[in-house]
Amino acid sequence: MKKLYSLILAFILIIGVLVGCSGNKEQSKEDNKANNDQKTEQVSFPVTVKDGLKNDVIIKKKPKKIVSLIPSNTEISYALGLGDKIVGVSDFDNYPKEVTKKEKIGGQEINVEKIISLKPDLVLAHASTALNFKDGIQQLKDAGIAVLVVNDAQNFEQVFDSITMIGKATGEVTKADKLVTSMKDKLAKIKEKAAGIKEKKKVLVEVAPAPEIYSPGNKTFMNEMLKAINAENIISDQDGWVKIDQEAMIKRNPDVILTTYGYYVKNPVQQVLASKGWENVTAVKTKQVYDVDSDRVTRTGPRIIEGVEDLAKAVYPEVFK
Repeated sequence: MKKLYSLILAFILIIGVLVGCSGNKEQSKEDNKANNDQKTEQVSFPVTVKDGLKNDVIIKKKPKKIVSLIPSNTEISYALGLGDKIVGVSDFDNYPKEVTKKEKIGGQEINVEKIISLKPDLVLAHASTALNFKDGIQQLKDAGIAVLVVNDAQNFEQVFDSITMIGKATGEVTKADKLVTSMKDKLAKIKEKAAGIKEKKKVLVEVAPAPEIYSPGNKTFMNEMLKAINAENIISDQDGWVKIDQEAMIKRNPDVILTTYGYYVKNPVQQVLASKGWENVTAVKTKQVYDVDSDRVTRTGPRIIEGVEDLAKAVYPEVFK
């Protein structure tokens, strides 16, 4: 009897193990199916992408050769691991360093014939220049090349949209999602830190030097960046890129002055500090004048969050060390 009981118990255990194995196999099959479905979704071509002009662009196969017409698109592409697929860039591209070795396809004037000769599968254009390059875009399309006009981002969410768009067009959905998540996390931490600032500083940003000083007002990306670090843009009462009235700005008395033109003007900080009539402005008296990397604060790509950090460290060095 005891022997029979042992046999029955052993049989029950064996059945349990078999059922467990079967369940694990079924679960494994389901997991593999889900993973395969996800991979298929990420790399399945042809793919249709709605571009920055709200047009549906059909990309027949995963691009192997890409031409980028603007630096922000290039930087996004590199961040998505597509650097080896970039065969042509604009004359203005300078980051990362590898782009200096890529074929140049023009600056203000795009060389359509050069682009076609590179035989790209995909050209990444941009909504900010699409109107002026309308005929060229049509020529590229007539040559059988897919052209994606990336949106002209005016805020953080639209930058994330640009990254997602390029990720979908190139089959790098997962990398795009990870990049966007990382950028959002970094931005959230900056905003959280800035939220604790009690005394908001008044900031003047100069994007062009004297005598004709231009500054970004309301409805510009720079204004949103200043909001993110809890700073006050002293010309936020005006929209767009504004040629400032120096006397009016002196009266508004900024605590900090930021310049972005150090890449083509020698000693921009010293020039501002020596400006006649600005001697009693707080930023000048306390020498709170800084030049920031123009590319990092103006290119609507992956480094834009680094640009926010640059602004934060310049305006609130005591908080963002």
